[in-house]
Amino acid sequence: MAIVRWGPFRDLITLRERMNRLFEDAFPYRGDEKELVASSWAPAVDIYEKENALVLATEVPGLDENDIEIKIEDNTLTLIGERKFEKETKEENYHRIERSYGSFHRSFTLPRYIDEDKIKAEYENGVLKIMMPKKSELKAKKVKVLKPNSKSKK
Repeated sequence: MAIVRWGPFRDLITLRERMNRLFEDAFPYRGDEKELVASSWAPAVDIYEKENALVLATEVPGLDENDIEIKIEDNTLTLIGERKFEKETKEENYHRIERSYGSFHRSFTLPRYIDEDKIKAEYENGVLKIMMPKKSELKAKKVKVLKPNSKSKK
């Protein structure tokens, strides 16, 4: 039986190396030593509510409005698009690539109170806004409280 010197941090170093491999597999590295990679991405989305509508806003700079597809099917709103890598400069001339390229696909379940037939989209300065109006029959209604008529007793 061979005698092996005990190293108290050997297991921690092995664990760290395994975790590094796990993250390298999940998130492709785009550094100087490795080849340049066009990874998939998903644009950030803000969803907020107004009195009469729900609004979805997403930043998609560099895309033309024709590069973005909006689908509504089975109570689900889906955004599909692609940001293509600019081939004007050869990849070997780049020093760093931090912007994300590739196709994206985002889906959101719509609440029941959205009127799907009246959804509209605007695209300005790289921001896509989708206005989703609420159905009129589901809006809150105010009820006026009346005082009962006072009857005189005889």
